[in-house]
Amino acid sequence: MSNDALLKVNHLKKHFHMGKGQTLKAVDGVSFEIKKGETFGIVGESGCGKSTAGRTIIGLYDKTDGEVIYDGKNVHKMNEKERFVFHRKMQMIFQDPYASLNPRSTVQEIISEPMEVQGLYPNKKERRERVYQLLEDVGLNRDHANRYPHEFSGGQRQRIGIARALSLDPDFIIADEPISALDVSVQAQVVNLLKGLQKKKGLTYLFIAHDLSMVKHISDRIGVMYLGHLVELTTSDDLYSKPLHPYTQALLSAIPIPDPDVEDMRERIILKGELPSPMNPPSGCVFRTRCPHAMDACATIKPEWQEIEKNHFVACHLYNQEVIGRKDDKLAAASKENGY
Repeated sequence: MSNDALLKVNHLKKHFHMGKGQTLKAVDGVSFEIKKGETFGIVGESGCGKSTAGRTIIGLYDKTDGEVIYDGKNVHKMNEKERFVFHRKMQMIFQDPYASLNPRSTVQEIISEPMEVQGLYPNKKERRERVYQLLEDVGLNRDHANRYPHEFSGGQRQRIGIARALSLDPDFIIADEPISALDVSVQAQVVNLLKGLQKKKGLTYLFIAHDLSMVKHISDRIGVMYLGHLVELTTSDDLYSKPLHPYTQALLSAIPIPDPDVEDMRERIILKGELPSPMNPPSGCVFRTRCPHAMDACATIKPEWQEIEKNHFVACHLYNQEVIGRKDDKLAAASKENGY
């Protein structure tokens, strides 16, 4: 971990006890860091643990193990006063813009409530003007302040959610699938809005999504999650131009290409089987039950997190030369095809 990271996540685990001795391992040993001013994307299938990771980082869930360090302070060891200040610095944009807004409150009340809780802008007139400014920042206008959430479209409601997240002037925002509930025509508008706000206000983002094409558009670096684990992490450009992990390659192959000739010639990687249960994850490599390159070692040996190239990390036996040489010539050939 570098010294200039605004957020450091070290071996974070979040397990849920389900009764009868069963444990759901939603997040199972995730580590990464986010530098001030960058956008770090987390992608993966539904159920991979990415939203749980975000909620544990901000403190909505207590962690099971590991640590979250924000601006030099351990989030889960903060006292009440420190946590009060922390919640001003880190805010969250939720997936469903309708469910996250109180239907009985006006937009004015929704956006101003965090200010009241934190004791900001005690003068009602100043607080009202602050709400007007925030609405304009997200592409709405002051006339919307006295309306209710049901009077808006999905894209407009998400803009209200963004305005609420900005109301405390945070440094860091966790965007938990902020576009997945929106029409495709609106998704790009919201992503471009987030990018513009980041540039204007110097924000740092953790952007959680399952749409790899949209994540590439906004993220500087991307981590790929599978069944509670990070399996690959690198820059946005490198992930798309040179994916290393078989799971990442399968995700990328599912993204449609607008050129029909290229799309027809491209080979789609189809993963076998269903996502295993996080209550009973596979031994060794958690991806082995769906991996086209799985070998005997994958069932017994957990792949190590290793830096294959500068700033390109992966957890896969494809890139463990000792295992490849000892176990499987076919896997070695697959690794060679990827340039290693």
